[in-house]
Amino acid sequence: MRKERLEAFSDGVLAIIITIMVLEIRVPMGDKLANLRPLIPIFSSYVLSFIYLAIYWNNHHHMMHTVKHVTGDILWANLHLLFWLSLVPFVTGWMGENHFAQAPLALYGVILLMSAIAYYILQTRIIRNHGQDSILSKAIGKDFKGKISPVLYIVAICSSWISEWISGGIYILVALMWLIPDRRIEIIFRNEES
Repeated sequence: MRKERLEAFSDGVLAIIITIMVLEIRVPMGDKLANLRPLIPIFSSYVLSFIYLAIYWNNHHHMMHTVKHVTGDILWANLHLLFWLSLVPFVTGWMGENHFAQAPLALYGVILLMSAIAYYILQTRIIRNHGQDSILSKAIGKDFKGKISPVLYIVAICSSWISEWISGGIYILVALMWLIPDRRIEIIFRNEES
């Protein structure tokens, strides 16, 4: 299979996931700004999840630029990632509708953790198929952010039972950490061309 088909399918799934999330936000009755107040937690959870999905889309896009050929295990690893990301609208809605309560906040973290693990599996499948000298392997390097994120998700999941604020703050911290564009792949591509 050509990697373009995998990219197009993944882009389509992520677009549908984002569309489902925004369709879950119900228009309030009334024409006053005050009528929007009950939507603040729902909209806040949407914004956080949109940022996470955008980060995954961006990083997936960069990672796919390093792929020369797609194998069956890469296809399955990619579907595994899309499975976990497809659950984001559900946990986003549950978390927002329940004002960031403990159980929804913990499940949100579980979905983020499983998405991170699935992304790591996809990454390792690509490296295994393309070799340790591949562009992706060189670009990842020690991958501090990739290693610390699952640890932070676990801390956030556990702290959701102690303080919703701490848990939510950790989810925001991880998103901000990844929001800064990761230029490792671009730098390796430039060095390879030179």
